[in-house]
Amino acid sequence: MPETLPLFPLQTVLLPGTTLPLHVFEPRYRQLTVDLITETLPGKRFGVVALKPSHDVEITSCEQLRAIGCAAVLRQVTRLPDGRFDIVTLGERRFRLLAVDSTSAPYLMGAVEWVPDAPAVVPGQREAEDAVASLANTARAAYRRYCQAAWQQGDWDEPAEDVEIAQLAHLLATDCLLPLEDRQRLLEETRPLHRLRLAGRLLNREAGILTALRAVPAPPAELRRHASRN
Repeated sequence: MPETLPLFPLQTVLLPGTTLPLHVFEPRYRQLTVDLITETLPGKRFGVVALKPSHDVEITSCEQLRAIGCAAVLRQVTRLPDGRFDIVTLGERRFRLLAVDSTSAPYLMGAVEWVPDAPAVVPGQREAEDAVASLANTARAAYRRYCQAAWQQGDWDEPAEDVEIAQLAHLLATDCLLPLEDRQRLLEETRPLHRLRLAGRLLNREAGILTALRAVPAPPAELRRHASRN
């Protein structure tokens, strides 16, 4: 059965297992934050979904939003003197957006269904497990290549060795300056090994561009701050 989830449309893509800080100033999303804090909305959970390119000011239908989004759980809240909020959220599960309700609450509500991953590998098959380990090493190497081209030493931390394969691609992408379309592709890919291979290709591509242009983007924390303003 579809579930109901408050929606926070953004010009960015939240990936499962990654953090997203948000500066909340628009009145409707201030109210959403209050409802999350007071647990008027159970679980302190809401949906982050990327906007499609549009000239429309108000969102009234699914056609204005990406089909797949990610549930965010509220983790930290700082209320500012003028009523704005700085919050930190953690990406949880993917969802498919089925319908949008723009009238029953001050903020958007969505009818959603959860989108699980396919199994990554059959346990106990040594040959398959070796292939997965090799793929993970290749993706990690692409991540290091990107970070060494983009950041100063100390501005990035590679995911721990014991991270599950299903989470690895998302964590490798979180501090990298990937275009929204590429992050959306990673979010929508439900096959963990395909997702990890895709992450490796994207990071190698971006590392090559940075090296060729001799350009260095802003540090990861600064990128997240600018990407998440609302």
